[in-house]
Amino acid sequence: DGVHLGHQQVIKALVHKAKALNSVAAVLVFEPQPQELFSPETAPARLCRLRDKYNLLAQLGVQRLICVNFTLTFANQSAQHFIEHLLVNKLGIKHLIVGDDFHFGNDRCGDFAFLQKTGEVHGFSVENTCTYEINGERVSSTRIRAALEAGEFELVTSLLGRHFSISGRVVHGDRIGRTIGVPTANVLLQRTVSPLSGVFAVEVSIVGPRSSTDVSGVANVGTRPTVAGTQMRLEAHLLDFNSNIYGQRVIVSFRQKIRSEEKFEGLDALKAQIANDIDAAKMFFMQ
Repeated sequence: DGVHLGHQQVIKALVHKAKALNSVAAVLVFEPQPQELFSPETAPARLCRLRDKYNLLAQLGVQRLICVNFTLTFANQSAQHFIEHLLVNKLGIKHLIVGDDFHFGNDRCGDFAFLQKTGEVHGFSVENTCTYEINGERVSSTRIRAALEAGEFELVTSLLGRHFSISGRVVHGDRIGRTIGVPTANVLLQRTVSPLSGVFAVEVSIVGPRSSTDVSGVANVGTRPTVAGTQMRLEAHLLDFNSNIYGQRVIVSFRQKIRSEEKFEGLDALKAQIANDIDAAKMFFMQ
């Protein structure tokens, strides 16, 4: 999850090996992610949706993204059946690259040694990648989630190799922002749990058919308690921007946390605070 710098090292090795073997560089992912099936109430927040993962992997040179519907039936198959049925018979793999903590099959009984042994029988090689570290600390999705929650965006960027972003199409909201003079572009998070919440200085890329338009802004990620909201939503006010972008896809990149989300006594208090948030965002982008 996240296609962070650790994942990117694995992908670079994959693409290099695929070229050497005159084969296809493919990545296998599960949807939903295993923890979302086994313990949805405690599953970690998604760093990126499947579409974002697809785009990031394609940029790294991956030619095929194979998405497996992760069900209880699939999870209960043996490691041997997983290899023979999916990897060998359906995919015809020549070389397999896995992370150093990779386990698979019923009760996670399959591991690197098992893959190597089975690969010798079926004619494919297996490569184990070492943990990728920055300043002696492991790069992981868990560490990135903790940094997002703490608002440590410089650390997040160093672990991802890019700014953290959320993408989606701009949808119609309840127009409360427009009534108080602060129109917003509303994006549904389409996640069970958001990896971050609060008010942020953001950069918004409005994706067009041939090019993108980049606009600075201030965004709220949360339930909007002042107006009795319940659904997690991303609302971005674009600075010095007036065009209609309903239905267009945007990529919202988070640059700095301004404050946590809070409930105000009414719309006037909310409007006053939003004015302060806009000033804070402008100050950030002027640095």
